[in-house]
Amino acid sequence: MINILHHFVPNPIIFSLGAIQVRWYGLCLMLGIAASLWLGRTLARLCKISDEDYFDLAFWVILNGLIGARVYEIFLELPYYLANPLEIPAVWHGGLAIHGAIIGGAITVWYWAKKHSIRFWQLAAIVTTTLPLGQAIGRWGNYFNQELFGRPTDLPWGIPIEYRHRPVNFSTDAYFQPTFLYESIGSLIILGILIVFWKKCFKNPNIPWPKIITLTYIGLYSLLRFVTELIRIDATPTLFSLRWPAILSLILAISSLIWLIIVVQRSKTPPLEKK
Repeated sequence: MINILHHFVPNPIIFSLGAIQVRWYGLCLMLGIAASLWLGRTLARLCKISDEDYFDLAFWVILNGLIGARVYEIFLELPYYLANPLEIPAVWHGGLAIHGAIIGGAITVWYWAKKHSIRFWQLAAIVTTTLPLGQAIGRWGNYFNQELFGRPTDLPWGIPIEYRHRPVNFSTDAYFQPTFLYESIGSLIILGILIVFWKKCFKNPNIPWPKIITLTYIGLYSLLRFVTELIRIDATPTLFSLRWPAILSLILAISSLIWLIIVVQRSKTPPLEKK
């Protein structure tokens, strides 16, 4: 089968100015953050949160999310980074784990909500709705870095990977599953579902929409990540022959689903009448 991407081997560098290199990974990351900020400000205004408060929160969420993403990735690949300590700050080479970003962001939102006396779940709903938009754009950085791809494939949308980026066991294969694309498209679908929930639930005081939106994101993204992890071939810790990110994603998907069912059922139960 002829591959439609045969002549499109991605180059991680957009252009160079002497020793300065402008990379696609950084550009995709910045575009994802900018798009998320725009959407988040729109949702914050719906919740009567000032732009000043929103951008203050967004700054700390982005900063701590990036730190959490990098720290989590370093611990996942600790032997590599211990052997190559100069790679620890080299985020432009990739290596930002979304689970670490979510943990760092969640802690930041909880602390910020407590400090400013704003409902945590409302802020969480805003942040989690912006995440899939940022992920859909940011994942393209992995394509240009030729990283986090899936198993070899002869499908017409398989992506070409240079020999130096292929795992040893797949050195003779040329085209691989574009897991970045699957996650990007899946994230856009999740975003669409969350926006529908906002439109349906936001003005209904009887529906705990902030929890529903937050848990829906966690559940759907975790399910998406679990599926893509099944076909990814990059090195990562395993447990019971399963990739650790897949195990964590499955735990989060099941936990959020159970929690979501409990929240929805409680919202349908009428409060006890006072005697």
